[in-house]
Amino acid sequence: MERYMPITGIDLVPASLLIDTQAPLDVLQAMADYRIRTVTQVLENIAYRAEIGCDTVVLADFSKLLVIPLRDGCDLMDVIGRRLRAQVRE
Repeated sequence: MERYMPITGIDLVPASLLIDTQAPLDVLQAMADYRIRTVTQVLENIAYRAEIGCDTVVLADFSKLLVIPLRDGCDLMDVIGRRLRAQVRE
């Protein structure tokens, strides 16, 4: 695994947003946790508010906004999984 992995969805070369795959596991986990919990909290707030309208354009834009930190969190969890599997094989 390369030391620095570009975040998914960044197609530019060279990529400017990278994950340090050799960072301590607790740091990677904390970064993933923060991003995933942020998205979860926003979605829970929306789900429990009956007065929010359902404008399709707004919902589409909003979902695109939320997918960024969620994807980042999944990328971080992927790195954690790879590192843990490598430790088990050793």
